Amino acid sequence: MPPEKSGLLQGTLDMLILKVVALGPIHGYGISQRIRQISQEVLQVQQGSLYPALHRLQKRGWLHAAWGESENGRQAKFYSLSPKGRRQLAAETSNWNRLAMAVMLILEAAQ
Repeated sequence: MPPEKSGLLQGTLDMLILKVVALGPIHGYGISQRIRQISQEVLQVQQGSLYPALHRLQKRGWLHAAWGESENGRQAKFYSLSPKGRRQLAAETSNWNRLAMAVMLILEAAQ
């Protein structure tokens, strides 16, 4: 039985995209595939969410984009993390860890 799919909390998609792009230059479809793969098929990002997020992150200066050839020989826009994006990823990761710890404290509270 495949794992149940999970929705993303508001703002989480940007952090996940930044993290995946931090692993190395990658095109949009590759980003969605890598998120799905790393999350063991729990998280799936639809194109209707992914591409607006990529444009938003690029506009904020967190991502750089350049055209290149994908694995299948087609032209694709490859994204890489800018120094500003690297700082943003560090800030968002820290905030996420703080939030996750707070939720865990609540979930583990004795009844």
